[in-house]
Amino acid sequence: MDLRDNEGYRLLIKALLSLENEQECEALLEDLMTRKEVMDIAQRMLVAKMLSQQTVYNKIVEETGASTATISRVNRSYLYGAGGYKKALSAITEEKK
Repeated sequence: MDLRDNEGYRLLIKALLSLENEQECEALLEDLMTRKEVMDIAQRMLVAKMLSQQTVYNKIVEETGASTATISRVNRSYLYGAGGYKKALSAITEEKK
């Protein structure tokens, strides 16, 4: 089954798109996930950022605490996935300029 056919998934996407600022996003994440789940996703975003900067695995492990398995999964998604990491990181970089 395609995720896009799942009503809960569609609702989640709409909820994320409805948020207007960091505080609203923080509130949804706090309500939606456990602290560990939020931290795991945050770690993956940091790993993706470091991979986009060509950081070697050993340094990523050292700085993030991520396992090499997690880094490999993020790298695979970053390189061959749907482009979400690249799009998000690009948007964040553009926002800082």
